[in-house]
Amino acid sequence: MADFHQNGNIATLHNLRTRSLDEMTYELETFAQTRKMALILPCLYSELETEAMPRILAELSKVTYLHRIIIGLDRADEAQFRHAKEFFKGLNQNHIVIWNDSPRMLALGAQLKDMGLAPAEQGKGKNVWSSLGYLIACQDSAVMAIHDCDIVTYTNDLLARLIYPVANANFPYQVAKGYYARVGSDKLNGRVTRLLVSPLLIALKKVVGDRDYIDYLRAFRYPLSGEFALRTSLLPDLRIPSDWGLEIGVLSEVWRNLGRHSVCQVEIADAYDHKHQQVSEEDAATGLNRMSMDICKAIFRKLAADGTVFTPNVFRALKATYYRVALDLIEFYDNDAKMNGLTIDRHREELTVELFANNIVEAGKVFLEKPNETPFVPNWSRVNAADPGIVGELRAAVAADNEEYAPMTF
Repeated sequence: MADFHQNGNIATLHNLRTRSLDEMTYELETFAQTRKMALILPCLYSELETEAMPRILAELSKVTYLHRIIIGLDRADEAQFRHAKEFFKGLNQNHIVIWNDSPRMLALGAQLKDMGLAPAEQGKGKNVWSSLGYLIACQDSAVMAIHDCDIVTYTNDLLARLIYPVANANFPYQVAKGYYARVGSDKLNGRVTRLLVSPLLIALKKVVGDRDYIDYLRAFRYPLSGEFALRTSLLPDLRIPSDWGLEIGVLSEVWRNLGRHSVCQVEIADAYDHKHQQVSEEDAATGLNRMSMDICKAIFRKLAADGTVFTPNVFRALKATYYRVALDLIEFYDNDAKMNGLTIDRHREELTVELFANNIVEAGKVFLEKPNETPFVPNWSRVNAADPGIVGELRAAVAADNEEYAPMTF
């Protein structure tokens, strides 16, 4: 039986396997006549050399309803930027590559830094933020979507299903978050959601009590997915976290700015697999170790902003409660995996839970010691207020880079 469950908090739009992609595409083409749609692809140059990116490019070349594709390119030198331009020539849509490491973009970043408005660190958050600024400067799209560039199971119906709820003017949704089963290579994946976020939210509810924000996050089946769509009118006031709490941070911003009936989650794939991060037990600055810290701090900050009081004793109780809940969930995941012919490494998962439990306390300690710490990049409304010409300069810098550096085949 197809799943049609609703949690009563946000709308869940399922794939009941009753509608063809061709039919949905036709409707999206109709929507596109009055509501132009854009796609942002934040990517590292190294992702162009993986098996995922050529597949994504081939699938996107079939899409007929997109008005614009913006590729935010990180960690590339001049030759690699030229190669990226050649690589993306296969796209049939109007598209542009933003070389985030170009001399012009670096000079613009220095200008923003002098005003105290630059992103604090490099990474996906800064990439997305710059791409949003460019899209705002274009002023020609009503709807936008973002998805990752390392999806090895990508098909273009993922994009169609992701963007449809926001593109359909008869729907009330201003934001759509993608979800899917994290299955690949005969394994049950999605470790950070399964082993950290889900048990942490259950534990928080037990320790600090009922909170609307906790219920809101728990309503998302895969809160850490990198795929979402939204109406571009929201972009100027959207704050983007620059650390690894990007996905939770965006959901928190949506919670702050919109009513829950303006938000939905949509099933966009039967199975989804991408590049997996290492746990990095020995290095707190990388991998899932760093990610877990940033996610915990993002959740604690938002709860505190809504009036929740945290103390060292609260974090100690939270750690103990989380640990018990997480171990119970591992049992459930193991049973689920076995019934579906999949595997999980219970020993490794329990070790990861131990690391996450310690990081809950460490994140709490950082939160208490640095209550004013914020990873958010200033939103584009604030940047524009400080320098009304900055978005125009951003668009001009991107255009000049693309004009000066011709595509090159490696």
